[in-house]
Amino acid sequence: MATLYSKPATDEPAWWFVVSSDHLFLDETGAVPFGTLQQLSFPDLTEYQVVEMGEMRERSCYLIMADYMDEQFTGGAFAPLRQLLTVDDMEKFEMAGRARQFSDFLNTHRFCGRCGTRMQSVDWELAMHCHQCQHRCYPRVSPCIIVAIRKGDKILLAQGKRHKEGLHSILAGFVEAGESLEQALEREVYEEAGIRVKNIRYHLSQPWSFPHSLMMGFTAEWADGELHIDPHELVTGDWFGFDDLPPIPPEGTIARTLIDLSQKG
Repeated sequence: MATLYSKPATDEPAWWFVVSSDHLFLDETGAVPFGTLQQLSFPDLTEYQVVEMGEMRERSCYLIMADYMDEQFTGGAFAPLRQLLTVDDMEKFEMAGRARQFSDFLNTHRFCGRCGTRMQSVDWELAMHCHQCQHRCYPRVSPCIIVAIRKGDKILLAQGKRHKEGLHSILAGFVEAGESLEQALEREVYEEAGIRVKNIRYHLSQPWSFPHSLMMGFTAEWADGELHIDPHELVTGDWFGFDDLPPIPPEGTIARTLIDLSQKG
């Protein structure tokens, strides 16, 4: 359970997740800062909003909401959150993602969306409450499906418009209101690739903090139809043999896990 407006002791060893927009402050080794405030080159935190997010490895984790590329933090630099994405330490990446989502929630819920009054934090849970109209908000979680589709000894991979050049991944999309996960999967696949699928199977999920998604991973098999790649969503897409794959997402991502599962059959 998160605690808003925490006042950590200066001699408490802890993990410090300093978030600025969609960037995270990393020390000179490229790691999340750990230690006491007495040891770290941090400014006076009385000027910052601090949130206690929970524990990792028996030590407290704090979110510090910094200004844009805040120069008051020295001994490191702000970097994109994806820089922490590594199969060797998914626990740290997930906590960093949680920090980014908390920061995004607090920054976008300062005022009530119903009546416009300034909102106040709730003491016992991560929520913002309007005492004027009693509207209460919680951090947003957006459900998404992501699916690896196999056709014989090939897999469908596509390059999205937001992917770095050359990177191919599997299809994904947001679940719309009133849809089941399976309905969302079938709709997204047909809209983006023009094909139908069968033997849909759920495997795993992964919080994906870009900025607040929950990815739910599936595998499926091609049923019928010819590929017609949606040019509004994708740059290109095709069936690739497992022995001749283009650049794909790194280990640790749900996309890579599903690609590997699909390859095993």
